[in-house]
Amino acid sequence: MDIKNVISQMTLEEKAGLCSGLDFWHTKAVERLGVKSVMVSDGPHGLRKQDEKADHLGVNESIKAVCMPAACATAASFDRDLIYKMGQSIGASCQHEKLAVVLGPAVNIKRSPLCGRNFEYMSEDPYLAGEMAASYINGVQSQDVGTSIKHFAANDQEHRRMSSSSNADERTLREIYFPAFETAVKKAQPWTVMCSYNKINGVYASQNHWLLTEVLRDEWGFEGYVMSDWGAVSDRVPGLAAGMDLEMPSSGGVNDKKIVEAVKAGELDEAVLDKAVERILTINEKYFATARPDTPWDMEADHMLSAEIAGQCMVLLKNDGVLPLNKADNVAFIGEFAAKPRFQGGGSSHINSFKTTSALDAAKDLHVTYAQGYSVARDEATEDMIAEAVAAAKAAKVAVVFAGLPDSYESEGYDRPHMAMPACQNKLIEAVAAANPNTVVVLHNGSPVEMPWLSKVKAVLEAYLGGQAVGLATVRVLYGDVNPSGHLAESFPIKLEDNPSYLYYGGEADQADYREGVFVGYRYYDKKRMDVAFPFGHGLSYTTFAYSDLRLSADDITDEDTLTVTVKATNTGKRAGKTVVQLYVGDKESSVFRPVRELKGFEKIELAPGESKDVSFTLDKRAFAYWNEQLHDWHVETGEFTIEVGQSSRAIDVAATVTVTGTVKVKKHYTKDSIFMDILADPDAMQVIKPVLDGMNQMFGGHGGDSDAAQEAITDEMGAAMVRYMPLRSVMSFSGGAVSEEMLNGMLQAMNR
Repeated sequence: MDIKNVISQMTLEEKAGLCSGLDFWHTKAVERLGVKSVMVSDGPHGLRKQDEKADHLGVNESIKAVCMPAACATAASFDRDLIYKMGQSIGASCQHEKLAVVLGPAVNIKRSPLCGRNFEYMSEDPYLAGEMAASYINGVQSQDVGTSIKHFAANDQEHRRMSSSSNADERTLREIYFPAFETAVKKAQPWTVMCSYNKINGVYASQNHWLLTEVLRDEWGFEGYVMSDWGAVSDRVPGLAAGMDLEMPSSGGVNDKKIVEAVKAGELDEAVLDKAVERILTINEKYFATARPDTPWDMEADHMLSAEIAGQCMVLLKNDGVLPLNKADNVAFIGEFAAKPRFQGGGSSHINSFKTTSALDAAKDLHVTYAQGYSVARDEATEDMIAEAVAAAKAAKVAVVFAGLPDSYESEGYDRPHMAMPACQNKLIEAVAAANPNTVVVLHNGSPVEMPWLSKVKAVLEAYLGGQAVGLATVRVLYGDVNPSGHLAESFPIKLEDNPSYLYYGGEADQADYREGVFVGYRYYDKKRMDVAFPFGHGLSYTTFAYSDLRLSADDITDEDTLTVTVKATNTGKRAGKTVVQLYVGDKESSVFRPVRELKGFEKIELAPGESKDVSFTLDKRAFAYWNEQLHDWHVETGEFTIEVGQSSRAIDVAATVTVTGTVKVKKHYTKDSIFMDILADPDAMQVIKPVLDGMNQMFGGHGGDSDAAQEAITDEMGAAMVRYMPLRSVMSFSGGAVSEEMLNGMLQAMNR
């Protein structure tokens, strides 16, 4: 199709109409010109395709499909290849179901454990979220089906999500809340981007020109179209001008009419409308050019793939020698989730799974007994239930309690009020642990939980929301058929009050202030040296690993160079296993507040017992830079940086130092109120002011009384500190008239030249 030619033949009304949905899931067609409608569908971890009784909150039923592990789980795999493989599977199912775009991945930052939608977000770390998102997108789009990365941007709470303003400074947005989207655009070029409901610093994302045009398109080079989240449009005409191309769902013609009227009144350039239509049609035609509705969809094969993925995502949080289980031993499975696992979250991502495999199903041929333990529906554990569970635990070699968060505790549409598990489940775990010292807890949850019983159990396996085959994957891991290799993509604080956003999360009325700035997750906990339940990047194995022989390609580089970092990883245990080599970078001394360390590289590798492999990383300017609000760009300050490699942000095996020289100088502007400490730190400014300081020293040395005190003030420690904090204008007073205001202004001109 010659898209530009087709657009030239469209009426104004037809063009405006193409910028909103036909209904809940379809774009409009213009049959007389051969423009066809396409269908989009919710994701991200499977298909929620609806034809009738459409909704966007998972209320009405969708087609039978395969529910893969949610993003809370897949991010913990730290495995780019694995999530690419999952994307391929989802892309193929889209082809089979004649879907042009799957709505995902979701990469908003896990600012607080309370966000109701954390289960479908990837990480508290923007680097990890971006890398995993890019792999997912590339996987889906390898099947000639589009993705819609969401929700752009700073949509990190469900509370008042359609009206609140996420208020954050430029540096915080650039360093924490934008990079996952930026990486995905630059490395994977998603076909579409979905803008979020919320405002950003007072401007709705759906009509934010800086966000959608200046940053997304002009800076990052995004080529596709922007669609709204469902119902996110506030004012359609400014939104179109800002770069928001497709409004979803249908506005019933109301906003189409507003676009037409704005063009006719000269309030909207028709070229802006034409560009939006061109973007939409380009993506639609990209799908039609390679549409393959005869693509087979083997759901049984995808079910097994889901189990494979889930097994690689599970995080062994604690293990005091009780795992892996012995298949010859009597084991008690306790808790309703053992029979009816919670494997996905609520809302628009809810998949109508064609089948599920529980842990009880998967262990049917093993020596396993079962006790319900608690009722999810009634949110209770009766005395009879606990008594039955305790009896089962006492009769078993090991008791495994399947616990976590019910559907009602976390979902799209609302946030969690606390970080606790149901009290009935905590009570059950305490009782079972008292009855059997070999108690294991398996967690099904989409976000961190408090664990008041942690010291009383032997092992904790974080299964997250592992998809419809989570039970099979769990049994494989518990019994050692799969060696756990997941690592936390988020920190687990000991209690909610420890979280950096605790005081301000949710905001006041419609103002959500991101007052913790760049100190989100481990960036905060590590800076404060605060105890956590489990740190970012943590994950145990049934074997052990060690990193050694850290090598840098150079000891001294500029910010225009790249640095190659190589480290040896060794399996020091007796089983084959996978390890996630994590590389962190930190600025030893900075003029701005920076984290102690930030993740800048990771690789997951498999090693046989005793085997060693070299793992290499390439670091560029961004690995060392912070966002400078004066430059409105990434900036590297000259100085020493730490290069750390370890198995979590708190388990650093090896470290080295590199000196990086910044090639861009931040021009400082001095006034008469600038203090000496800042001036003396600038060699050029220092040269200008030095004669005056020398003169002051001589003057103070030649007078008695107050001038003697002034001389002491310059030479002793206390006085030196006082001088450092003095403003430049003070030289007029302390020079005894030797420095005039005219001379001071001349110095300022020279310093600022």
